[in-house]
Amino acid sequence: MVERRLKTRLKRMLVRVRRRVPPGLRLVLGLLLMVGGVLGFLPVLGFWMLPLGVMVAALDILPLWRRLTGASPRRRPR
Repeated sequence: MVERRLKTRLKRMLVRVRRRVPPGLRLVLGLLLMVGGVLGFLPVLGFWMLPLGVMVAALDILPLWRRLTGASPRRRPR
């Protein structure tokens, strides 16, 4: 139950980021979140920032997004 709510909240957050943040800035935001996740031992930052940063950065890097979501590349019909 808790896991389902967490996944739903994560999906909603990623949709909001995809709609509101410009593509180049999403990558920078993702990288900053990953750096903050590495410094997760500090009181203000947390290790939760690392996977979130990967997901936000993956919105701009298509091969990484496909790997994380398990989507196969789309082929154009001829």
